[in-house]
Formats: sequence, structure tokens, C-alpha cells
Amino acid sequence: MSGITVTTRDGLRLAAHVHGDAAAPVVVAVHGYPDDHRVWDGVVAALRADHRVIAYDVRGTGASDAPPDRAGYDLDRLADDLAAVLDRLSPDRAVHLLAHDWGAIACWHAVTGERLRGRIASYTSISGPCLDHVGLQFHRRATPRVLRENLQQAARSWYTALFRMPVLPELAVRSGALGAVLAAREGVPRPTKRDAVNGLQLYRRNIAPRIARPQPRRTDVPVQVLVPTRDAYLTDAAQTDVAGYAVDLRVRRIPAGHWLPRSRPAVVARCVRELVAHVEGGPEAPALRRARAGGGRWTDRLVVVTGAGSGIGRATALAFARRGAAVAVADRDAAGAARTVDAVRALGAAATAHEVDVADGAAMARFAREVADRHGVPDVVVNNAGIGLAGRFADTTEADWQRIVDVNLWGVIHGCRLFGEQLREHGEGGHLVNVASAAAYLPHRSLAAYATTKSAVLTLSACLRAELADDGIGVTAVCPGIVHTDITATARFVGLDPPAERHRQRAATAAYRRRNYPPERVAERLVRAVERDVALAPVTPEAHLGLLASRLTPGLLRALARREL
Repeated sequence: MSGITVTTRDGLRLAAHVHGDAAAPVVVAVHGYPDDHRVWDGVVAALRADHRVIAYDVRGTGASDAPPDRAGYDLDRLADDLAAVLDRLSPDRAVHLLAHDWGAIACWHAVTGERLRGRIASYTSISGPCLDHVGLQFHRRATPRVLRENLQQAARSWYTALFRMPVLPELAVRSGALGAVLAAREGVPRPTKRDAVNGLQLYRRNIAPRIARPQPRRTDVPVQVLVPTRDAYLTDAAQTDVAGYAVDLRVRRIPAGHWLPRSRPAVVARCVRELVAHVEGGPEAPALRRARAGGGRWTDRLVVVTGAGSGIGRATALAFARRGAAVAVADRDAAGAARTVDAVRALGAAATAHEVDVADGAAMARFAREVADRHGVPDVVVNNAGIGLAGRFADTTEADWQRIVDVNLWGVIHGCRLFGEQLREHGEGGHLVNVASAAAYLPHRSLAAYATTKSAVLTLSACLRAELADDGIGVTAVCPGIVHTDITATARFVGLDPPAERHRQRAATAAYRRRNYPPERVAERLVRAVERDVALAPVTPEAHLGLLASRLTPGLLRALARREL
């Protein structure tokens, strides 16, 4: 439905566009500068099936009238316009606000004022902070952190000074320079010259007085802030440092640039849908719950760990649990997975056990769906499950190769493919951790099969890291050296009869025990690697030295590889 006219308090006509079922929850979308209502087209298409969506051209843009002077662009007037839209199109039902850029600035002003108290059920803000809140940030007691944040935001806001100058901004607009820069830099359509010229008054009317004399405006409306992590114009702090002014706050970081509604409309729509559904009385989606402000880095985050029934996998599950994360524990050994879950729950964290053979693609697909259906899309996936195999290449059978490739390589491929796709579609970043080995870059005559699979995991991780960077998904390859786990007791030693193989297993286990590098230390390094988003994390001194030697003295490593273990 289009062509609806809303008359403002000062007599202007606003063009509004309404989509969806009148009985559905109402979402009002307010655009920024220099856009019009069409910036929401992709979001409207994703929401209209189960929401009533109202998008209107703000004063001075699109088919709406422009005020005769600069005073007509005051934030109070913009809030009055929103009130007029609600009075005309949703007089008896509270609405869910969605706003971007200057629309978000105006909606913060409305949400934190008295004019629309009781009329707004929730608010989703994108790239448009409350100017009073930004002013209060600039007026905070000067500490090194505050000074750094203020300088960073001032550097990103350089254009606001330009737009408040006389004449020059209009020349930039009318010459087409501004539109050309936006189109080239942001990949957005060129604005109409009328809209771009009119919108300059927003900067001239509002910025200086609000920043100079800010007020601590507050709201009890549920708020979620969608933060584009690659926003060229606003820092993270400028958008998210509002916990003292919004008592029911959620912050969600989206790997995207400033024009998030255009570049990731499906992600914006999902975030809005989750908040609306919860405010309207439904359950809180896992991702929405994890976005609540005030928790620690890992509070309520979901971590999936394969091969978590023992060893490095179990230690990793416990390391994340100690930091407040929930853990999905996967292992082909159901009893081992259950013991890990008991240990996680003893720490006060949530955990579920899943019996899964990572080599089975169909089983992994069921596991990934089950995790998403029961707990939501995970934040971190640790592909840890693996087996050991040693012996001469000539003694390694096709069946041996098939099994170690299926577990050590295909198990990682399944985890990356299935959970990586979930993370990409979810659109809020995440992290994949692939546990390889120092054997990936330390060749040895008796580790042809094992080292081949671990080298493949290392290369796969490097390629995926490059591919998934734009989606905000980190990929880390963890390469432990000699770590005392159960892998030595279960590793295959090919070319030996059963008694000799058992002897080699016992000898290897004893040697690893004497080395005394526990899996708990690996787990701590793994968590830190995720927090720092490193590409390659060697663990143990020999893994670090081996990596250095592989780059500086590969000939020496080839010579050492010829020696017997």
C-alpha cells in the first residue's frame, strides 16, 4: 500500500508506504541521510509476510514536503513527525521502531523523550547514536581511553564539520561530487540533489547544540543496537556506550559497512523479528539473549567442541565454560561426552552431550541442525576430533588412509562447511577453530598419513580465513606439539603385530606423560587465540621452535625427518 499522506503538526505532508497484514506487529522504519524510504526495500521484503511495515519519507526527502527553514529540521520536529505517523497509521497499537543514520538519531530523541511514552514497544538502532549521549561521551573525565575514543570518533566525523559550512556542501551536492563519492565508496545509489541539499540542515541545526549542552536522556523501551563493524563514520563506542541510558539494552555486531540495511537486509530483518517476537510475548531467541549488555566476553555464548569426550576437547569445553559459555559437547564416545557435560555443569555452565562420529557427513549434518534448533547458531566451533596413526608409508593400507582422512580431514571439513554456513547466514560473525598439529609443518618418516591430514587442515584453515574474513568469521588453526592425552593410547602403529603395537602405544604414552604438557594448557592457549583472532596458534615450545625452523631452516628439518622416533 502506497500513497498515504500524513500531515505533520506544522502542516507538512509526509509520504508513507505501508506493507503487510494490518493485524500483525507493526514495524516503523525511519531512514537517514541522504536516503529515502527505499533504503528499507530489502528489509521490508523480508518482514512483510508476518509484520505490518510502515516506511515513510522524512521531511525534506522523497515525496514528502520540505520545511521552509532550518528550524524545521530540529530533532523535536522529527519526533513530532514520528508521532504524526503513529497517530495516523497505528493509533491504537504500540509500534516497533527500526531506524538508520539520522533516522536513528531522531528516533533516539523520540524514544528518550516523553512525547511518545507508551507508544513504542521496542527500538532497533543502526548507525545513529543519540546526539546527547555522544555529547556526554565527549564531556567525560579525560582518561587515556576516553581521549582515544573521542579522537577516533572526531576523525571519523570529519564530514560533519564540512556539512555545517556555508555554500561549499551545496556545491559538492549540486556538482554531483558527493553522490559520486558515496556511490564509489559505499556502493549505494546516488541521492537526489534535492534530498541531499535539504538534509544538510540536519547537521547545521542539531549537532553543535546537542554536543555542547548534552542531557542524560534515558528510556525503558527495549533497545537493540545493530553495530556495523566496518562503519566508516561511527566508532563502536559511539554507538554502544549507552548502557546507562537504556535499561533494557542489547548490542549485536554485524560484519558490514555503514549502509547495513542495503547490504545485509535479511540479517537486519531477522534481528528485528527476534526482538519483536520476544517483546510481543514470545521466547527470547538465543542470539538475542546473548546480545544482552552487561555480561562478560563469553557470558551466554555457545561453543561447539568435537572430540570433547577427553583430552584437548574436554579441556577446551571446560575452559570456555569457566568463562561463562554454554557448550555443546560432541564425541563418538557417548560415555566420555556425558562425563564432560557433568564436569561443565559442575562449573555452573550449561552443556549438552551429542554422540557424533565426525567422519559421518550425514550424522554431522543432523548434529549441526540439532544444535541450531535447540540452542541457536553457535559463536565458536572447535573442530578438535582426531585420531593418531604412525608407521611407514609402505605399511599404511588404503583402509588406514581412508579412516585417518575421514576423521582428521573430513571431520574438520564437515564442521567448517556445516557450521560455517550457519555462521554466514546468521550474519553476526563467529569463529572456527581447527585443531591441527605441529606435525603439519614438521615432517617425519613415520608420520606420512597423520602429518598429511594435519597439513591439509592447516592449509584449509588459512584458505577459509581469507574467504570468511568479509563475513566477520575468524578461523584459527591450533597446532599443538607433544601433549599428554589419550591419543597415544589409541593411535595406530601400522606394520606391527598386535603385541608390538600395544608396546609402542604404551611407550608413546609414557613418553608423553614424562613430557607433562597437559591438555588444559592447550585449551587456555586456544581460548586466547580465539579472543585475539590469530590465524595460527602453535602450542608447546617445540611447536613454536618447529614453526620457526620450518621457515628459516627447512633443510635441517628434512634431515631430522629421516631419523627414527
